[in-house]
Amino acid sequence: MLHEQAMNLLPEGWPWWIVGAVALFWFIGAHNRLVRLRSSALQAYGALDAALMRQLDFVQTHVIPTEPGAFGPGELTSGASLRAAARQFGNMLGATRKQPLDMQAMAALGTALHALLSAWQRQHGDPAMVFEADGTLSRPAPLGSTGDDPAVASVAVPIAWPEASAAPEIARGQFNQAVLNYNAAIAQFPAMLMAFIFGMRRAMPLI
Repeated sequence: MLHEQAMNLLPEGWPWWIVGAVALFWFIGAHNRLVRLRSSALQAYGALDAALMRQLDFVQTHVIPTEPGAFGPGELTSGASLRAAARQFGNMLGATRKQPLDMQAMAALGTALHALLSAWQRQHGDPAMVFEADGTLSRPAPLGSTGDDPAVASVAVPIAWPEASAAPEIARGQFNQAVLNYNAAIAQFPAMLMAFIFGMRRAMPLI
């Protein structure tokens, strides 16, 4: 009898109110998770940007001048090539800093970075040390399986930085992992619907 009276006191359609409340709590929790993962990726890029700037400064202060007349007309000296690559990389850093989770901006930054590294190696030779993302010295080849995703596979390949320091590789590893976590979250259903509504798009690691 008391149970029936209590049921009569509930508003009509109360099951839908409960479903709506559960959906609202899920929506808030899922949104906060996506925002948190996105913020983590942005913060990780801040550390990466600082590490890349230090590498750029190192390169710019170690450009070896070339003797005048050593190259024929139209030929670019290794020093001039390195200066041009450093200038382009600096421009890309400035552009990517405004939108670090934009895939096209990060792809352009990656291209400029590898052009800089190639120009550096042409002038200075192969570096002596390569570091893993945890700061340890790299082995000749990355260990373990990275799956079929080429982006994930590339993340595992360490970069030989001009200044022999583990800092940029650590920062790159942290940023790339944050990006992979963010991408995995917005690819899940139904979180992908929320990501679409709020304009959260896939980001790209620095590879």
